[in-house]
Amino acid sequence: MFTGIIQEIGQLRALNTEYLTVGARSVLEDVAMGDSISVDGTCLTVVRFGPDTFTVGVSAETLRRTTLGTKQPGARVNLEAALRAGGKLGGHFVSGHIDGVGRCVAITQGGASWEMDFQADAVVSRYIVPKGSIAINGVSLTVAECNSTGDWFRVAVIPHSFEQTTLADLRPGTTVNLEGDLLGKYVEKLLGLAPQAAPGVSLDFLAEHGYA
Repeated sequence: MFTGIIQEIGQLRALNTEYLTVGARSVLEDVAMGDSISVDGTCLTVVRFGPDTFTVGVSAETLRRTTLGTKQPGARVNLEAALRAGGKLGGHFVSGHIDGVGRCVAITQGGASWEMDFQADAVVSRYIVPKGSIAINGVSLTVAECNSTGDWFRVAVIPHSFEQTTLADLRPGTTVNLEGDLLGKYVEKLLGLAPQAAPGVSLDFLAEHGYA
């Protein structure tokens, strides 16, 4: 489990069909074999590490369903170590399980902040709502606006998030890893249960209590 608060930007050193090696510092301070590290929002398991690099295992599924399979050595990637028990939750609960790949379609700077527009496939858009949370390349962000289907949405990015993550590297057309809010997934699952399993739960009920 992660929070979407990026600890540092790492550099991809090597990538093949089984392993990915990243240059880093902060996420290695108390790393151990088997730990989870989020690489551009993707939860991966540490199989080797040294003073300034770590290696994680990757599967064909991971490379196919995320942007990691398109990256080249030298690419910058967002890094976050797994949330420790009792740690600060500054963003929102992020699982590191990517729902789909989206695409940046526009970037507009206004004053000291930026507005970024994205397109998302249906597998992700169903969880996108105004003022809801979304993780973009592992960065916890709030949806500022979206259309009725959620396949287009906008986020507002403050200078700190822009400068301390790879959001600054995005350009129109760049693909990104997207993870919808866990809360939306559980609500969807709950509403799909038989009525007797969740008596009294409806969209009106959830809206009345601030969940929809």
